[in-house]
Amino acid sequence: MTDGADGASGADGAEVRPPAALLTLRDGLPPVVETASDLDRSVSALAAGTGPVAVDAERASGYRYSQRAYLIQLRRQGAATVLVDPLPFGAVPNDALSPLAAALGDDEWVIHAASQDLACLTELGMTPTRLFDTELAGRLLNYPRVGLAVLVEELLGFSMRKEHSAVDWSRRPLPESWLRYAALDVEMLVELRDRLAEELEATGKAEWARQEFAARVQLVRPAPRAEPWRRTAGIHRVSGRRGLSTVRAMWQVRDAIARGRDIAPSKVLRDEVIVETARAAPASRTALSRLDGFSRRGAQRYVKEFAAAVQSALRLTDDDLPAASQRYNDGPPPPRVWATKYPSAAARLAACREVLAVLGAELDVPQENLLSPDAVRRLTWTPPRDVSVQSVGAALTSFGARPWQVSLTAEPLAAALAGPA
Repeated sequence: MTDGADGASGADGAEVRPPAALLTLRDGLPPVVETASDLDRSVSALAAGTGPVAVDAERASGYRYSQRAYLIQLRRQGAATVLVDPLPFGAVPNDALSPLAAALGDDEWVIHAASQDLACLTELGMTPTRLFDTELAGRLLNYPRVGLAVLVEELLGFSMRKEHSAVDWSRRPLPESWLRYAALDVEMLVELRDRLAEELEATGKAEWARQEFAARVQLVRPAPRAEPWRRTAGIHRVSGRRGLSTVRAMWQVRDAIARGRDIAPSKVLRDEVIVETARAAPASRTALSRLDGFSRRGAQRYVKEFAAAVQSALRLTDDDLPAASQRYNDGPPPPRVWATKYPSAAARLAACREVLAVLGAELDVPQENLLSPDAVRRLTWTPPRDVSVQSVGAALTSFGARPWQVSLTAEPLAAALAGPA
């Protein structure tokens, strides 16, 4: 599944492809839309264009607490590229950029990894009615790597520099090199879409993709986790409910500080420091400040607040301590505990995973795209009382599986569930 000029053969007889040409902007770097009049001109230009529109958004993950968009890029045939700075248009959520969406009407939006960008676009009144996700298309076609730069080089023969992929997009003014990088992300996105669409049709996967893209458009944000502090990295090293109460108290203080300052929580205090503190159980502010993790200036800045949190956690009565393990009211527990605690469920899970691995190989599609791991876990944790193709299909549908997934997996999964004791 490659494209490009024929290459010479290497010493081992394998084809050696010529170096890919560096991707550049065909129309030069556009000015950034920062005012209402700029926005009106861009809306008119996009409305006059034709065909699908390439859309991308840059966030400041790792730097900011919020996941808002700090730059939006659009490109359409006949309209060139539009770069929009959302900051002058107010705090989110708002509908300030909804005229951009209105200008595109029901035309298809082309986004790479739409699940990462749809939420921050929706915050600004930009929601598609039709979608083509180039990353998801690459996954359905079973490309081993589905990054934008990789697919553009593999399918279109152009290399893309990615040196600004993890920069702080909330910085102002944005350097010209960053803006150029951002504009290149939509430069050939529509062309990539066309090539992937051809392959989806040729492999009989076009309908799969249409259903997946439609589901992404309807995607809503998941409900907040009941106990998000339990996702602290390294928490498994903390023993006892008293230690967990320290993790919880410090996580909550850190989250409040990060939210108030709009900075990434890791910029306030790293997870490893929270775990280190919970294990040490320092009895005073002085003892806390002497821990290795609090030697950094950022951690020292809030030592008073964290010391108070630790002391509060250490003074809790037994009735107020968190449970030793998380309560899974919204789904099954982690599969890692099934083998020892729930062997029957573990046997069902292993059998179903095995048949999905075989089926995925036959269909040339990754197992996790053939059926989401969450749907597999839920099905095997609580299978239908009377296992049949119909009952398994109904269960999968209730877990969010698309019709194409149900039609392919319900029968082999029913057989697998009927097998283990």
